[in-house]
Amino acid sequence: MSTAQTVYPLLADLVVWGHLAFVLWVVLGGLLVAKWPRFIWIHLTAVLWAAIIECSGWICPLTPLENWLRHKGGEEGYRSDFVARYILPMLYPEGLTRRTQIALGAFVIVVNLAIYSWAFRTSKRVKHS
Repeated sequence: MSTAQTVYPLLADLVVWGHLAFVLWVVLGGLLVAKWPRFIWIHLTAVLWAAIIECSGWICPLTPLENWLRHKGGEEGYRSDFVARYILPMLYPEGLTRRTQIALGAFVIVVNLAIYSWAFRTSKRVKHS
């Protein structure tokens, strides 16, 4: 096995892990912002990006990067996006539909609104105590 066939798939896997970390940051990052408010603009930017990607039907640039790395390493890429390839199979037996994609975008927004609402109420209580 050549170096390229070893390195490129590893880089593709690294992109997948980075993509997963980004998804977790988007969904749960508000919890960290509650503790460290200076991260709010980084988190809100990530949430906005994720919501736009999901609701518009665009594909995140990390997906073509991963596919390119897989092709360079002699592996096959895939036609769907990251969510359809890695996240949905864990959650749903069927593939990604437009309706599901919009629901996931809305889910990101609702979860983060709930987290920020909780953090705001908690910080107000702490300041008044």
